Amino acid sequence: MKNIFILFCFLFLNISFSQKKQDFILKSPDGKIEVKIAVNDKISWSISHEKDLILAPSEMSLTLDQNEVLGKNPAVLNSKKESVNTSFETPLYKKKTVKDQYNKLILNFKNDFALEFRVFDDGAAYRFVTKKKKEITVKDEEVVLNFDQDHNTLMPYVRDLRNPKDQFISSFESHYENKKISEFAKDTLAFLPFLIDYKNHKKAVFLEADLEDYAGLFVTNNKNKTGFESRFSKYPTQETNGGFNYLNKLITERADYLVKTKGTRTFPWRAIVISENDAALANNDMVQKLAQSSKIKDVSWIKPGKVAWDWWNDWNIYNVDFKAGINTQTYKYYIDFASKNKVEYVVLDEGWSVETDIMKHNPNVDLEALIAYAKERNVGIILWASWMAINDKTEAVFDNYAKLGVKGFKVDFIDRDDAKMVNSVYDIAQKAANHKLIIDFHGMYKPTGIQRTFPNILNFEGVKGLENNKWTPNDDVPLYDTTIPFIRMMAGPMDYTPGAMRNATKSEFKPSHSTPMSQGTRCHQLALYTIFEAPLQMMADSPTAFMKEQESTDFIAKVPTVFDETIALDGEVRKYVSIARRKGNSWYLGAITNWDSRDITIVFSFLEKGKKFQAEIFSDGLNADKAATDYKKELITVDSTTKLKYRLASGGGLTMIIKSKN
Repeated sequence: MKNIFILFCFLFLNISFSQKKQDFILKSPDGKIEVKIAVNDKISWSISHEKDLILAPSEMSLTLDQNEVLGKNPAVLNSKKESVNTSFETPLYKKKTVKDQYNKLILNFKNDFALEFRVFDDGAAYRFVTKKKKEITVKDEEVVLNFDQDHNTLMPYVRDLRNPKDQFISSFESHYENKKISEFAKDTLAFLPFLIDYKNHKKAVFLEADLEDYAGLFVTNNKNKTGFESRFSKYPTQETNGGFNYLNKLITERADYLVKTKGTRTFPWRAIVISENDAALANNDMVQKLAQSSKIKDVSWIKPGKVAWDWWNDWNIYNVDFKAGINTQTYKYYIDFASKNKVEYVVLDEGWSVETDIMKHNPNVDLEALIAYAKERNVGIILWASWMAINDKTEAVFDNYAKLGVKGFKVDFIDRDDAKMVNSVYDIAQKAANHKLIIDFHGMYKPTGIQRTFPNILNFEGVKGLENNKWTPNDDVPLYDTTIPFIRMMAGPMDYTPGAMRNATKSEFKPSHSTPMSQGTRCHQLALYTIFEAPLQMMADSPTAFMKEQESTDFIAKVPTVFDETIALDGEVRKYVSIARRKGNSWYLGAITNWDSRDITIVFSFLEKGKKFQAEIFSDGLNADKAATDYKKELITVDSTTKLKYRLASGGGLTMIIKSKN
């Protein structure tokens, strides 16, 4: 009997141990990526790409109230694997259709939660799923990223603080600092996306997606400085006006939790994109694939396009018989310019209304007359507003201006991604859609897929765009321009606002408020209209400047803002990039370099075989190294066998429109 009892105990302990420690393996459809999930006293995952360890074992958990930790001493109830191979339409994106193929593993655990893993040919992702009957309070989430080596990173740190005491309030505009993992900047946080360089041509970019009713993810160094761990902004409980012109809500008190939310829900995706060549990063769909599908059934009313913009050029038009400024005559001039050049919209930036109450107009701006004037000329009016002014009376504002004929809003000074603000962003998107209004979220955190869920959101800032050139002579802009297509643009469209007609070399650049310029050549600026994704793309300079450079303006006006197909031709992070995009039967190509001049070869194999095409090409002029506005325009015949070599000047670019001759 004693021996039987000992045997029973041994079997019981063995069964308990085997229930506790379980390993699961999930591979990508092409077999190159392998994810290992280990379930022990905690849950961790690791990722390998062929023989390279991309992510060392990294833990995950979700802490709820009552000290309940989903992921601590977990017990797997069952597991389910599935292979998915589908696609979905994306009418307002860089391609018409997105292929969505992955292998999926769902682990269901005791205590009413699950983990869902997806492994694609280009990366992997996971998210928590809860199945609680009552509302839950999320106190914290553990997101860990461990590495086996001290890799180099390109990391955007929180620098532009709207409140020095609160790192979670910022403009989300930062250059990428090239530091090793162990050299993570002290006493600060970094936001997503960021990049890890594995020094063998492989790179990984870390993203999050489907950020609804939740706080955005930040990271900091772990204690051993071998990786990163998560930080989240707690839920705001008290706020006060502050920041620039008191247009922000600054947090004066926070709760001890992230969010109170539904007990049955999915949580944001934690995603890693893995690339064997840099160019592939410039044409990635991971966030789009992980986002919720559109909540707007009929998107036919959503019109992408370009926008004549007033703020960057300081309303600086001249050779006119009226005083330029924030007034009706000036805006009629912008509308006339937009109409003549087939530019779809004009934005009225700050000053058209009382900033804190946009139901009250500037008496110098006859808004109703401008809307009617623009409508006659097939131009739509978009209005700038602070988030605070919109949030105070969202429904009333949207109802009023939609009835007046306004086409949308540029919503600025969001500068947070706590759960309260994220919920507000979703609420604004839904209410705008109800009134058939498009939205440009400026002063915004990075997009996380809401652009697929609410396709009436055409643009997001969360990027250190051209507006910063007005004041920052020490910024290395061409370096930044050749970095963001591989990192920030993976999250979604960017309200970078290109279009400077005053272009400067590195030595000649000077800050200017009313006659701002760009760093780099004219062709660098023109190429950005193809390279940078923005369904609502600004034309930053003044109508006067554009009309003086009509040849460049004509080219810009012909470049679409959404496309049917995208091909990343070539590129290297922080050095150069070249991208081709197709709309209908025409192709649009852009290439830019950093401050290093370089030779690039364009191979036209993406063109349909057996057909002849005419290419309208803008390339850096022979003297662009001294006069950055210098360019050469040519028309040549090309086909799929054509190979052309071009010299990009320092801070230079190349761009072309390729149309069928057949």
